[in-house]
Amino acid sequence: MVVHAPRINGRSIHTHFRWHNPDQLAAQYVADVAYASYGYANYQIVEQVELDEFPRKADGFSYDATTYLACWQRHGGFHQPDLLDYPHLLHQLDLVRQVKSGEIDEVWLFGFPYAGYYESIMVGADAIWCNAPPLQNGRLQHRFVIMGFSYERGVGEMLENLGHRVEAIMSHVYRQQHGAANLWQQFSRYHKTHPGQAACGNVHFAPNSVRDYDWGNPTPVPSSCDDWLNFPHLTGQQRLVTCRDWGNGDIRQHHLWWLRRLPHVGGQSNGIAHNWWRYVVGNEW
Repeated sequence: MVVHAPRINGRSIHTHFRWHNPDQLAAQYVADVAYASYGYANYQIVEQVELDEFPRKADGFSYDATTYLACWQRHGGFHQPDLLDYPHLLHQLDLVRQVKSGEIDEVWLFGFPYAGYYESIMVGADAIWCNAPPLQNGRLQHRFVIMGFSYERGVGEMLENLGHRVEAIMSHVYRQQHGAANLWQQFSRYHKTHPGQAACGNVHFAPNSVRDYDWGNPTPVPSSCDDWLNFPHLTGQQRLVTCRDWGNGDIRQHHLWWLRRLPHVGGQSNGIAHNWWRYVVGNEW
């Protein structure tokens, strides 16, 4: 867990702006992911680093307190390109060695708006798209993911980052499966694109959503979302669902509802495990 917490007027930036406490966000996220994965993803923070600095951008630029505050106060003028210098971060924190030695499996970054993080990025010799271009690293055969979280926002947004990671990885896992064999495509159906055949939808679209982030839509639609709780014994049984089923528009409640329906049991079909969390957090493909 790496917290970029530069000081402004003698206080960490998240204290200065009265943003969330990173420790509290991390603790709730750990609990939520364990709940969502039925205990499979049991995260432990084995090392925490707090850096009193603005992280370096891909072109070498770094804010200081004065330049960042000026941009924040005028609501613009933030540096472009915004992207964090990920290779520099890997070297700065000796992350590749720690992954190779088995000390860590994953890295979480906590920062402020315009820190330059991707929501998630995969690193390794055979890394894949993980809601960001893969960061190829020939020294590392074992893939790992760097998550990017903002302490200006809440745990719901952290779960959204995880949800997009799920989408990217499971799309890759099922990339060679077609028709009924592509269970990921079946799982992620929603009414707008598949009228009368909605299942669980995706991170932005609940079963009845008509636009991105439309998690508060009260319109009832038929959905087989509950059938996925019985995976792999799918019957196709449907019922009418509305936003009441996933928290009436609450981002965290919707994402927990969605993540809980990911297949999470033993066995396999067509060489693909019935426990999708093995792929999402274990990179086992």
